[in-house]
Order: sequence, then structure tokens, then C-alpha cells
Amino acid sequence: MIVSSERLRLKKLESKIMTAEEAASLIEDGMTVGTSGFTPSGYPKEVPLALAKRAEKENLKINLYTGASVGDELDGALARAGVIAKRMPYQTNDSIRNSINSGKIEFVDIHLSHMPQMVRYGFLGKIDVAIIEAVAIRKDGGIVPATSVGNSPVFVQMAEKVIIELNESQPLELEGMHDIYIPKNPPYRKPIPITRTDKRIGTTYIPCDPQKIAAVVLTNRRDSVRPLAPVDETSKKISEHLIEFLENEVKHGRLPKTLLPLQSGVGNIANAVLRGLVDSPFEGLEFYSEVIQDAVFDLLDCGKMTVASGTSVTPSEEGLERFYKNIDFYRNKIILRPQEISNNPEVIRRLGVIAMNTAIEIDIYGHVNSTHIMGTKMMNGIGGSGDFIRNAYISIFATPSTAKNGAISCIVPMVSHVDHTEHDVMVVVTEQGLADLRGLSPKERAKEIIQKCAHPDYRDALMEYYKKAIDFSGSAHTPHILEEALSWHINYSKKGRMI
Repeated sequence: MIVSSERLRLKKLESKIMTAEEAASLIEDGMTVGTSGFTPSGYPKEVPLALAKRAEKENLKINLYTGASVGDELDGALARAGVIAKRMPYQTNDSIRNSINSGKIEFVDIHLSHMPQMVRYGFLGKIDVAIIEAVAIRKDGGIVPATSVGNSPVFVQMAEKVIIELNESQPLELEGMHDIYIPKNPPYRKPIPITRTDKRIGTTYIPCDPQKIAAVVLTNRRDSVRPLAPVDETSKKISEHLIEFLENEVKHGRLPKTLLPLQSGVGNIANAVLRGLVDSPFEGLEFYSEVIQDAVFDLLDCGKMTVASGTSVTPSEEGLERFYKNIDFYRNKIILRPQEISNNPEVIRRLGVIAMNTAIEIDIYGHVNSTHIMGTKMMNGIGGSGDFIRNAYISIFATPSTAKNGAISCIVPMVSHVDHTEHDVMVVVTEQGLADLRGLSPKERAKEIIQKCAHPDYRDALMEYYKKAIDFSGSAHTPHILEEALSWHINYSKKGRMI
């Protein structure tokens, strides 16, 4: 197998070049494997596929740790092959989700900024093998990551063996885009010296002892990126409400004209909301977040945004082509950091990040469920939303007011699972309107959310519940009728009438 000296710069590692099947044989039953990848970006593909094929002939179980969600070649293939015993910290793949909800895989849902330090502290056991997708390997063994960083630095640091997938489909021009900084453990930890979104504090590669590198696998398989839905009317209205809110904050002197660094969750709604800023009056915007999607390219291209810091580039297929085509432009605007830094509470609070995330459901008092369907079935995971929401300058949750073509209200009396408490949620917005909850008591929040965010089909039923709860509880601090609150989804039909 021939590899370019630009990709493999440490000549002695040529003896470590092997097939994916040979590399997969280094992984034994019961091992814990940490991989690169954050959203379907920069994740290993060849070795996981070989591992799934190997599992057809032998019993094989591993614990799989990643940065966040990854592509089907990793999560999907290993879930369908029955290889995964335990998974953390976040996933979006149908196969793995079904296995989690059928009890075949144990899933640990964890704040993304917490996981790397928990690995380093030894709380999660040892990392036997790290599998990392790379653009190049330096002469000193340093690994130049691909389109994501995620937990790769801590997995490389803590793993006993490192397998590198050297992906020739990833452009060498990615080198220089990364900023790798690994904090020390307490009591030796120092302040993270990021004082501006565009400040670089680390190296452009992941340090790695060459002696750890057990295999190098050559590949040119591209990331299986997800399509993004076109901006629909619901997302457009949510974006309009948010822009109006931000303009009002500027008007009243609570935000500068350039705003403060923006964070946006992943997915269609988050991308569409961010896309609305292209047509806004705001200039000189900055982005300090996890995932860089198509809307960020739009804002960079039109000059509205000056810098974007994240831990992965995760566009649509069209966005990926645009990224590769204009990579010389973007590499001067985009910084990719470890998720321990991109999601770090210290930095988020220092920079004053405006956090915008999405929810599955929100209750009338401002508690948010972003992970579970009917309180039991895992959807994706909390991801980095908690990292940002609890430490934001302004914390915002967006959701359509209804789901399933209007059959379900996303504003409910009591969420079936709590990921974010009322204490951390400042603003709730749907296509119906925006509720500013800052400084409001629970009863004040309830009226604001029902009147401004609930769909008209459910508004009367929610207000009826609220009034009954006040009478039932004697106007308690947070009025509830638990039996009715918990049966909301079961007992109410499309128009909010009791079945």
C-alpha cells in the first residue's frame, strides 16, 4: 500500500500500515474503544466495518465511547452486529437508538464537556484502544485531525493503543484549522486562556507518542453527512421572533450591536434559526459553539460573521462540497477545538455566549425535556445543550408548538423527563411567539408561556389545567395536579379535548 509522504511523515510508521481487518483484530472482547467523531464528521469507518464483519463469526462486545453522534459505518454497523455493550455520550443513529430502547445496549447520557475529564480522571475505566481519523501524521507522531476533534485528544492521551485511519479524502488544507489544548487535572489546572472567540491557545495537532500507534489504515471513504431540510414556515417564524428579541436587547443596552458569541444546537431547526441572521441587521457576529453547519457558512460568506469556533464541521452534502471548494477562505475563519474546550463552562461564561438550543417539549413553568419520548424512550441525548444553557449570557430554547402534524402539543403542563430545569431557561420561543422568563415567578412564567408559545389548539386546555392546579394546590408556588399533569399526552387529542 502506497501512502503520500505528505500524509505519513514519520517513515518508521510505514511498517504499521495494515488492512482494516488486521487492525480490527487488535480489538478484543470486553475492551473499551474511544473513537474520533463528533456528529457524522471525522469518525473512523474502515475499522468499525471490519469489526462488525468479524462479529458475524465470533462473540464480540465492546464499550464504545465517542465525541458525540457518528456515522452509520460506526454506530449503525456495530449496533446491527450486536457488538456494542455500552455506549456514551450521545447518538442519533436509528439502529443504535432502537438497540438502546430495546435494552440491548446500555447508554450513558452525559454532558459533553464532562466526559473528557471523567475519562482522564479514571472515572470511566481505562481506554484500551483509540481509533482516530486523521489527515496526516507528523514526524513526531502528532495526529492532524480531520473535520472534527471531539474527544480525540483525551482518547489518544489515555489509550493503551492507537489505530489511525489516514483518510486521503480529507483535504490536507485542514491542517492549521485545529487548536488542541488539554487542561491539566486538579489541583494543577490553570484558567483556560481563551478571552476572545478567535484566540488560539494550543497546537494544530493532537500530541501522540509514536510508540502507541499500533496500526495505520489507509482510506478514502468520505463522511456520511446528513441532509438538512429546507427552511420551513415554522422555523422561519421562530427565527423572526428571536431576531426581534435580540434587536430589543440591543435597543435596551443589554447586548452590543454585534451581539455576543452565538451558540446553536444541531439539526434542521437550529440551522434554520441561525440562517435567519443572514437577513438580519446584525454585523460582526461571532460563533462559539460545537457544530458548524451550513448556516454558519452562509453567515461567513456574506460577511455577517467574522469567526466560527467549534469542535466539528458538520454540513449537508452540498455544504461539505462548498467547504472543500472554499477551504482556503474558511480555514482562516474556522477554529476546531476539543469538546472539552468548545463546551467548557468557564469559557462559555467568560465570553458571554448566547445559547440557542432545541427541545422535545417544554412545560408551562419552563422545564425542558430534550432527550426522552414519553419519559422513557431515549431520542438522542442531552449533548452539549446543558454545557451552554447553564452558563450562557442568555439561554434560549426553541421548539415548534406542536409535533406529529399538530397531534401533540410541545408545550405541556409537566415535562415527562427533565433535562434542563426552570432555573436555567431564560427564553422560550415557538412559531407562535416568544416568552421572556427572566425575573418571573413560576406562576408568571406559566401565563407567559401559555399565552405566547402554546398553539391555539392547546392554549385553552393548558390554561384550564393551570387554573385548576391553582385551585387544587391553594395557589402554591408551583401549582400542579400530578395525576392530570402526567396523563396529559395520553388523555388529550389534537384539539386539546379530553378523550
